[in-house]
Amino acid sequence: MTAVAQTAARTDRSAAPAPLTAVAMSGGLDSSVAALLLERRGTPVVGLSMLLWDRSQQVRHGRCCGSLDLGDARRVAEQLGLPHYTLRMDGEFRRHVVDPFVDGYVVGRTPSPCISCNTEIKFEAFWERARRLGAGRIATGHYARIRRGAGGRYELHRAVDESKDQSYFLFELNQEQLARALFPLGELTKTEVRELAREAGLAVAEKGESMEICFVDGGVREFIESERPDLPRSPARVSASDGEDLGAGAPYYRYTVGQRRGLGVAAGRRLYVLDVQPEDNRIVVGGRDELLAPGLIGRGLHWIAGAAADSAVEVDVRIRSRHPGVAATVESLPPANGGSGTCEVRFREPQVGVAPGQAAVFYRGTQVLGGCWIERALS
Repeated sequence: MTAVAQTAARTDRSAAPAPLTAVAMSGGLDSSVAALLLERRGTPVVGLSMLLWDRSQQVRHGRCCGSLDLGDARRVAEQLGLPHYTLRMDGEFRRHVVDPFVDGYVVGRTPSPCISCNTEIKFEAFWERARRLGAGRIATGHYARIRRGAGGRYELHRAVDESKDQSYFLFELNQEQLARALFPLGELTKTEVRELAREAGLAVAEKGESMEICFVDGGVREFIESERPDLPRSPARVSASDGEDLGAGAPYYRYTVGQRRGLGVAAGRRLYVLDVQPEDNRIVVGGRDELLAPGLIGRGLHWIAGAAADSAVEVDVRIRSRHPGVAATVESLPPANGGSGTCEVRFREPQVGVAPGQAAVFYRGTQVLGGCWIERALS
């Protein structure tokens, strides 16, 4: 047992032997209460925080894993009597999250960095660091649930608190990752979590929510330009779907599919972005009905419990995190039709805003079956 494991084990000498659990403590309310609940159960716990993005010059809180918030994590760990360490992981974060995020916008996509952060950082790179320190499990403040299903397979389910459910962002997790993960908040509501923090007198009890994209301080488009100063700044041509030239707008990377406001042109009617064409520095716009799609082509198809046996699987699919979901069928495509891991998703009813770069996540009831990355909408 490492020195860290020995220190954490002493937090409760009377507890039965159990694997050391590393809690990913961001300094926010949720991860702090996750640590509180595990400590109360007598679980050997160590708090590990990830320094993902250098915000040493920032003078306000609210950015997940920034230096000020890591100070909050240390204070909570001290309150709970837990050992706490900070892991510098900004290199991994840039490679796996920030650079792909920027690259996605540059080629006209709408990336989802929170999914990449979960898959590559919190449940892979963080786990490797925790394992080296003697941990046998990791815990986070995600609102989601893990269950054992038929044959002992691990299942991912939505949280009890639907308004805070984060299962959409976890669809790429596999059996090994679920086996070593704990989500202590999955059965609680946000109100209950805050009340637990207040009762325990935690320093973060009244802390607000962290920002959605933790590394973007300001506008996304401004961030893209600061990261890629060599990008052409020339205005994109804005064209209607019938070919009419509506004038010049902003550079193409300032638009996303489904966008309605800030198009930069006046047309006398409500228009939405239908397509972003970086190679031509062109934006295609049209009416809302033109955003309707009968389905999508996806890449990176992933099934949490392993590949589906059926040729066409009936699911409910969400095409963005707050999408209500729609009944659909998922069918794997032969490699010749688009490469390994490609699939076709057909909606029972056409949907608006199928955006390349976002995730399509498959559900059956509360269970997350898997998902894919949206390559394009079906016409």
